[in-house]
Amino acid sequence: MLLSLLRSGFVLVLAGAASVAGADTLFLQNGQRIEGLLVGVRGSSIEFEQREGGRTRTLRLERYEVRRIEIDDRGDGGGSGGNWDGSGGSGSGMRERTVNVSANEEWTDTGIELRRGQELRFRASGKVRWGPGRSDGPAGEGGDHYNANRPLPDRPAASLIGRLGDRNDVFFIGGDSGPIRARDGGRLYLGVNDDYLLDNSGSFRVTIYY
Repeated sequence: MLLSLLRSGFVLVLAGAASVAGADTLFLQNGQRIEGLLVGVRGSSIEFEQREGGRTRTLRLERYEVRRIEIDDRGDGGGSGGNWDGSGGSGSGMRERTVNVSANEEWTDTGIELRRGQELRFRASGKVRWGPGRSDGPAGEGGDHYNANRPLPDRPAASLIGRLGDRNDVFFIGGDSGPIRARDGGRLYLGVNDDYLLDNSGSFRVTIYY
């Protein structure tokens, strides 16, 4: 059954039986087949967690490199199924919750408990001020401004980010609507990607579909 047709020409297929229990399968244009977990599709990039021989590594690929993705939907992989049309809508049967993410708080508790592999989508709006003359939306500061002290050093400053549970499992959200898949289970927290919060103000209004 076809799950979603993406603009780049590859498809996400809802697979009733993947070759490895609880695994999504990534098919590349060069013929390579990779099994693991689809983490997210953000703009022109795909993030995929490869699992092989008990080891995992995160791959970041461009859409043109991918032919199709088969999504395990048997339940043991945590896949949520549903449809994604790229519009950022809630999708069929998904719950939603709206929270305000303050720029001067390290993390905002969403009150949502996630299971491993659960699909998420976000719709964020608003702007935060994160220093003198600096104001940005959920996508964060433009350009390349690496800062090793931020939760995600290589992602834009002041961008919307998430965290699962009490672990240091921080992931990028930005201005993308998803889908993103939880790499592990736990409580969902949201924050801004900044290393100094005391001079911040404002908030993002974020609707979470889960």
